[in-house]
Amino acid sequence: MPPAILNQILDQLKTLEPSELQQLSQAIQHYLADQETAAQRVAFHQALVESGLVRQIKTPTFEQRTHQHLIQVQDGSVSQTIIEERR
Repeated sequence: MPPAILNQILDQLKTLEPSELQQLSQAIQHYLADQETAAQRVAFHQALVESGLVRQIKTPTFEQRTHQHLIQVQDGSVSQTIIEERR
């Protein structure tokens, strides 16, 4: 971060109320905790790869699943209906 931007932020801190400073402090602590957790996760994954326990680290995809339709149960139990649907 360029020194000019940091100086602007520090100057703006002087105008904040104590409650706003507290909120800012909490937000910064939360941000730093997230950064530390991410760094630990990366180091752990790197150690797994280097040790040969895993070949690669896959990241989960957060794509929305397709809509699943409900089956109609007529007579009998749900498990029996599922078995019949699979045939």
